[in-house]
Amino acid sequence: MKPKGPGVLNGFLDRGARFEGTLTFDDTFRIDGTLKGSVVSRNELVVGEAGVVEGEVRVGRLSVSGTLRGVVHARERIEVHAGARVQAELHTPALTVEDGAVIQGPVETGPQLARDPETRQGG
Repeated sequence: MKPKGPGVLNGFLDRGARFEGTLTFDDTFRIDGTLKGSVVSRNELVVGEAGVVEGEVRVGRLSVSGTLRGVVHARERIEVHAGARVQAELHTPALTVEDGAVIQGPVETGPQLARDPETRQGG
């Protein structure tokens, strides 16, 4: 996924690192470690091949190559790449799934979902 807007990688959680709690960030954040909790941003979250995210995610854009479990609200789009494993409830106006990706869970798409994920309530 190519960054839009500022698109600057301003943080990452490297392999072997673990984080529990609420993560907020301004630009692009990459996870190659393990995060349990919630993620909130108007911009892009990248879950790398070794990354594991468990919890609630409310972002502008999401790119998944690793493992994701929970509930996701993406204001712009979600991209699920080959080899990714997603066990989640997905809400986004646009969804791209590559061959070889696995998605388990309900998916809601459509332009009506293009609202700020920080203020959108419920599903």
